[in-house]
Amino acid sequence: MASKVEICGVNTAKLPLYKEAEMMEMIEKVKAGDKETRDKFIQGNLRLVLSVIQRFSNRGENPDDLFQVGCIGLIKALDNFDTSHGVKFSTYAVPMIIGEIRRYLRDNNSIRVSRSMRDLAYKSLQAREALASRLQREPTVMEIADELGAKREDVVMALESIQEPVSLFEPVFHDDGDAIYVMDQVQDTKNTDVKWIENLSLSEAMKKLTPRERHILNMRFFEGKTQMEVAKEISISQAQVSRLEKNALKYMRKYV
Repeated sequence: MASKVEICGVNTAKLPLYKEAEMMEMIEKVKAGDKETRDKFIQGNLRLVLSVIQRFSNRGENPDDLFQVGCIGLIKALDNFDTSHGVKFSTYAVPMIIGEIRRYLRDNNSIRVSRSMRDLAYKSLQAREALASRLQREPTVMEIADELGAKREDVVMALESIQEPVSLFEPVFHDDGDAIYVMDQVQDTKNTDVKWIENLSLSEAMKKLTPRERHILNMRFFEGKTQMEVAKEISISQAQVSRLEKNALKYMRKYV
């Protein structure tokens, strides 16, 4: 996506670039109903959409589709932007574009969420947009909950339920050119150093047992066989299997 020059028929290499002062003047004309300036302004901010969709480049989505959805977010941002708050347009527009793309990904998500939870999530998103337009900043969860008259916990749960799944191989940031992925930041509680040492100790303890004892423990704890099944396989009584097993485990506990 990063190297794509033409997207949705738009040559991104030839997009105009306006300074902040120019953009503010254009917005005033747009608010006055100047359609030609509106088209120019949107064209001049398509780079903003391109920069946003880079964040979603590893989700297997068609970049043209994401670009079109991002443009809808850009247009909404322009329609709702208020110059009197003294905020840069890009600061206000980026969350709007991201929100539009997330809605698109959510609606195309194969994971199903309950109707009531989805309804609350939609209302929360609408309230967030309304508050963002009114406050000219990203509202807090508490402000969204107060706007809806809902509990903060319910709003948080609803918004989290419609988030698209994140791949473990999605890059979080780059460190000296090497990408750091989500999976690099997930704690592994299974394959820890302590577990590795324990497994090594068990392996060494198993070597100290007789071949018959090792065979019994392998069948009992690695193959999941009962004492009766083990007794039948090696032609001894179940009581003998039980005695040999207990002695072997007692020795291993002492060794480990």
